Amino acid sequence: MERELGRGGMGVVYRARDLLHEQFGEPSSSVALKLLGEAFAACPDAHVLLYSEFATTRSLRHACVVRAFSFEVDSGNRTAFFTMELLHGVTLDRLLLECPGGLSWPELQPMVLQLLDALVYTHQRNVLHGDVKPANVMLSEEGIRLFDFGLGLAQAQVAAGLPSLSRNRFNAWTRAYAAPELLAGGALTAAADLYGVACIVYELAQGKRLGEQQPRQTLARPRQLPRQCRPALRAALAVDPERRTLTVAELRDALGCARRAWYL
Repeated sequence: MERELGRGGMGVVYRARDLLHEQFGEPSSSVALKLLGEAFAACPDAHVLLYSEFATTRSLRHACVVRAFSFEVDSGNRTAFFTMELLHGVTLDRLLLECPGGLSWPELQPMVLQLLDALVYTHQRNVLHGDVKPANVMLSEEGIRLFDFGLGLAQAQVAAGLPSLSRNRFNAWTRAYAAPELLAGGALTAAADLYGVACIVYELAQGKRLGEQQPRQTLARPRQLPRQCRPALRAALAVDPERRTLTVAELRDALGCARRAWYL
């Protein structure tokens, strides 16, 4: 491992060199390596949970989703980890610090459409991300990459009876982007992912987090969002999940300025 790239509620990510690829002259031998943080490494099922995240990520093949490579166990240190592509760019939380007034619509639209494309794909694959927030989205020269499925849920793994994360053990969500029902102990659903990505869209367009102002007074008019897109975003940000009367795909259509009957 060369250096730490970042850490979240569960894991730590490092930049590392793939010595095998390096030995055979691969032009790019650097990878990102993820292992569990100290608080979770001591859990009896820690390795299984990390493998679950790896398996979920590896099952996804989309240009806007991070690629996972291999899962390994360092038997000497009794440490499990997995490798994935090394992303080059800036996470959206850092981008927002540089753009306190929000992004212009020509800058904003391509980014959010790629992010929504990634979520549409994962939902079609019956995978829920579970922690959609700016820090888990990278903007690079190649476009958007969605990563960190550590709080996610894959229906294929549930159906197979594989162990999954017990959310009763901790609360690792970032409150500004977590759906209210998750913070109240409710189940992870596609509607929760929708709420999280809608919070990102709102913040990119307004320059401030939803909770940093009176949301119901200002929600209808994010600075950079075209008028015809605002009803869809408002629906996606409903506090009550039953009132989020659209899917991620429909939000994507609305922000792509495709006319749909439910928001005309």
